[in-house]
Amino acid sequence: MIEDRLAAVREQIAQAAARAGRQPEDVTLVAVSKTFPAEAVREAFAAGLRVFGENKVQEAEGKMASLGAILAQGARFHLVGHLQGNKAKKAAALFECVHSVDSADLARRLASAAAEHGKVLGVLVQVDLAGEATKHGVGEGELFSTLESMRGLASLRAEGLMILPPLAEDPAAGRSYFKRLRELRDEAFARGLLQGKDLSMGMSHDLEVAVEEGATLVRVGTALFGGRAARQ
Repeated sequence: MIEDRLAAVREQIAQAAARAGRQPEDVTLVAVSKTFPAEAVREAFAAGLRVFGENKVQEAEGKMASLGAILAQGARFHLVGHLQGNKAKKAAALFECVHSVDSADLARRLASAAAEHGKVLGVLVQVDLAGEATKHGVGEGELFSTLESMRGLASLRAEGLMILPPLAEDPAAGRSYFKRLRELRDEAFARGLLQGKDLSMGMSHDLEVAVEEGATLVRVGTALFGGRAARQ
């Protein structure tokens, strides 16, 4: 089942990339495995997936403890959910990349923890363009100052930006947010405030629109693993 779903998602990415004049290889598929057991991750790895996204540090820690074999074979984990500052030390140890840095303080905590582990941690700054009270993220007006404050954190690599646009039934509703995030990424990179050009945007329902607008990381869960209600 996972093989068929993965093939369908990859075809979506390929078609969207073609429409935008991009190469599908420029888009990394992050399989969001939150709430699914280690067995599902192993099955997905066997099907060809390599990058997995988790929402919670504690859940990921327990899951990864039983996934040593595939971690040794190249499985990588990204944190895609909100991170509390008191979990920064553990997150820095577990993950290759944190998509949800939403303050300069959290960046400093992650940098300190990464330094303790002797690693350089990839991070993305989460941007809230819609000003939603229920969403985390740095507002557009604070983005460049936040990135500037991160410039001297040697154990962090600011790889790019991430967004969760407002929920909408129409996948195209997110296009303006994706486009604006790309523009902000380009400006931040030109100013030397980013070390990479990643854009983490798009999920199961709007991944094609996100790829058309420049996503380099798409966070896909339901389209790969199915519904989560029975597993929560």
